[in-house]
Amino acid sequence: MANISLGAEVYTWFMRETGAAYDNKLGHMIEIVEKAGFQGIEPMHFWMGDLTDPAKLADKLDQHNVKLAGIALVLDWNNPEETEDERRQADEVIETLKKFPGAPLCTVQMPNGRHDLEQRRLNLVANVNAVSRRAHDAGLRCSFHPNSPDTSINRTEEDYAVILNGLDASVTGWTPDVGHIINGGMDPLTKMKEFSSLINHVHYKDWDGNPEWTLMGEGKVDFPGITQWLVDQDLDGWIICEDEADKAIEDPDGVTLHDGKYCQEKLIPIING
Repeated sequence: MANISLGAEVYTWFMRETGAAYDNKLGHMIEIVEKAGFQGIEPMHFWMGDLTDPAKLADKLDQHNVKLAGIALVLDWNNPEETEDERRQADEVIETLKKFPGAPLCTVQMPNGRHDLEQRRLNLVANVNAVSRRAHDAGLRCSFHPNSPDTSINRTEEDYAVILNGLDASVTGWTPDVGHIINGGMDPLTKMKEFSSLINHVHYKDWDGNPEWTLMGEGKVDFPGITQWLVDQDLDGWIICEDEADKAIEDPDGVTLHDGKYCQEKLIPIING
């Protein structure tokens, strides 16, 4: 039986002036997530402000009946092994997540060019597996999240074949981001079926190809169909809305409230059967 919760990602706010306007406002985002009807929030590890303190974060979440839906650990991982600083940051996030049972570690590579592609894809796999192994040993659920900017090394079908097949499935899963999948030239549901055994966390964003993102429900991604498939697959985990529509640059609060309403109207009935 499926056990699916719905949450929101803070990147919707981060788009605004590269995050400057919402610096140290994770508390505000938690308040909007509650108003939107979401059950959880997924912050990026380097953009949590005062709420990097686990006690302060727990207090704020409890005040608004919102859960920590994971933390996105976003690092370069360009070398064959983690750098000292990358390992430090990863271990700090692992320690934080240990205080929030059930919240996954979501690894994301910072896009920084497709040079030396074959070697860097292997480096990425080695780094993600190493981080996930430590996190798994600490009792955490782990999931790798590919992305699709032109500078990403995990955006095309070939990239997916190398990287997803290289993940150590005993310690990490895969976060299919349906918008990034279609932006990389693939069909989301087809790719999800291909690697279904790895899925333990999911990201939703919509895409219209003009040139990329649009408001959730206004593009070409079949959210109801994908959600029904996830229910049929008995997903136990989070679906996280990470809306990157241009409107989010001016009104991230409004976009998050829109997404919450869309989920309540279109997806919750599917999830609840």
